[in-house]
Amino acid sequence: MKAAIYYGQKDVRLEELETPVAGDNDIVVKNLYASICGTDVAVYTHGPNTGHRITVGSEFGHEMISQVVQVGKNVKDIEVGMIVYPYPRLAKGDPKRAGTVGGFSEYVLIPNAELDKQVYDIPAKIPVREACLIEPFTVGFRAARRAEPKPGEHAIVFGAGTIGIAAAIGLKYFGCKEVMICDHSDFRLEKAKNLGFATCNNSREDLKEAAMSVFGTAPSRFGLTANVPIYIDAAGAEPILELYQSIGKIESRMVVVAVRAGKRPVDVLEMTYSQHALIGSGGYNPEDVEDVIAVMVQKKWDIESIITDEFPQEQISQAVERAEDVDHALNVVIRY
Repeated sequence: MKAAIYYGQKDVRLEELETPVAGDNDIVVKNLYASICGTDVAVYTHGPNTGHRITVGSEFGHEMISQVVQVGKNVKDIEVGMIVYPYPRLAKGDPKRAGTVGGFSEYVLIPNAELDKQVYDIPAKIPVREACLIEPFTVGFRAARRAEPKPGEHAIVFGAGTIGIAAAIGLKYFGCKEVMICDHSDFRLEKAKNLGFATCNNSREDLKEAAMSVFGTAPSRFGLTANVPIYIDAAGAEPILELYQSIGKIESRMVVVAVRAGKRPVDVLEMTYSQHALIGSGGYNPEDVEDVIAVMVQKKWDIESIITDEFPQEQISQAVERAEDVDHALNVVIRY
């Protein structure tokens, strides 16, 4: 089989590996589509240790949708031909391999496979191409869930990438009345606008003023501000936390889901006086998978519309470089 092997900064090679064979308790899946994650872009552009734990000289990729091609004799409820979502935290039997399942390889061995644990059956109503977005959408839905949204609340999401848009959809799904998405890319903001979200290019617009015009006003430590109790950072830019602390209303909360290494300063005294909450969100749980599948079945949002580019496996390097171009691309997928 062909597999994309990671060798370091801007060095990914397509190589021939032995096609896996299922043991008695295993299945083998053939990848149909794989989405490129922001952490895949980070390790490609900047080298190892800048995203998931991707081992030099090994397969990588984890956002995929697949078809079952082999089933071990002891495996129940899984049949050849099924379209499945491999759950990265369990697909290889080791949560540390969540980022290195083999999404950029033709075939993947799933050991000790159980339905609704290592893999999930995908309803026929979900287009296969759209289904490769399940993994990043579960990350966004986990962030939305961590915000504990209440019916009728407003929210602002920083970052119009796949996870930011997923978080915004998750917030609406969980009951938020209106959500604004902020970004510096007009291209990505247009995609968010077409999905029904208010938008703000906060590189040239005053976010506080824009948000007040959309959501109305509420008190903060520094006077009137936007009536927004929920903020989600899906961008990871350094100024975002400070911006939140300066404009967040009393008793608002910020969920941080963007993966960036390093420490950030927090004004703990202001956080205390403003009664702000700072909440971390990482990964996903089975309930997030179930919610994302339910949303995709509903078809309330044109989720597939955020896929802007599609490349064959042979052009994996070009695909990752395209995914880095935030002014012309949003979600980039590999087809097999």
